[in-house]
Amino acid sequence: MLSARTFARSATRAISRMSASTLRASARPVAFSRASPAFLGAMRTSRAAFSSTAGRRAADGETDDELSAKLESEIQIEEEMKANEQQPASVKDFLDNSPFELIDTAGQEVVKLTRSFGEEKITVSFSIADITNYDPFSEDPALEDEDVADDDDAALQSSSKQGNKASARPEEELEEDLEDDLDEETAAPINLSIVIEKPGKTAGALNIDATAQDGNIVVENMFYYEDAKVAKVESPEAAQRRADVYPGPPFGSLDEDLQVLMERFLEERGITQAMAVFVPDYVDVKEQREYLRWLSNVKAFVDA
Repeated sequence: MLSARTFARSATRAISRMSASTLRASARPVAFSRASPAFLGAMRTSRAAFSSTAGRRAADGETDDELSAKLESEIQIEEEMKANEQQPASVKDFLDNSPFELIDTAGQEVVKLTRSFGEEKITVSFSIADITNYDPFSEDPALEDEDVADDDDAALQSSSKQGNKASARPEEELEEDLEDDLDEETAAPINLSIVIEKPGKTAGALNIDATAQDGNIVVENMFYYEDAKVAKVESPEAAQRRADVYPGPPFGSLDEDLQVLMERFLEERGITQAMAVFVPDYVDVKEQREYLRWLSNVKAFVDA
């Protein structure tokens, strides 16, 4: 489903597409209801010439220039969005004040934060795929069955009225409403994979699955693996070995005091609210940067 940023990209183009489609429709030629013999003869004569040149035109790539121009238009839109948006203060504050080192490889979805804590090595991994797959408009399934018939009727009537009003509203008001709706959406929950190792002391590692959302770190599961390579899942072999290991019970089923102590254990190692705020903001920044990079790479390939 669409993320909030992806929805914004689509919506900003909707108005221009509507006007363009109207122009294309008005420019379509009227089909002849009856062709004259002279016209049919001319068509037969030109058909051979057309077929002899069609192969050459296809080899040249008739859509290359149009595709390149469209990609350039998309790049300009993204550049404008980037220029109008300021980098969140949380990103700079975290990178300047946190003991974690950021590892961000261009073209890769996964971002890592690493640090040493005493004799421990801590790695926090997260991916921009979470924001790409996030649906900000999804509803609680438990509420879907309540008053369905009444809600459907009311929604149809309201949609009809609003649709009539929206069609007469200026573009500026539509864009303002869109921005307000996007501002009200909550940030996507970002999954964190936290691996804590003790190199030289033990071959094992803890692997904690958590979520960063709304300024909080929520622990989902805590696993222990006798081999740190299995905890990091950096190879297909490690993934297979991990699937065969008993990971431990769900975190929520543990004794409450044990849960609290584990959360404090993580806070001491820098897995704090500051990280919970930083991660979603940084994912949003990186997603835009990677999308712009992708557009540029595709355009360069088409133009080559």
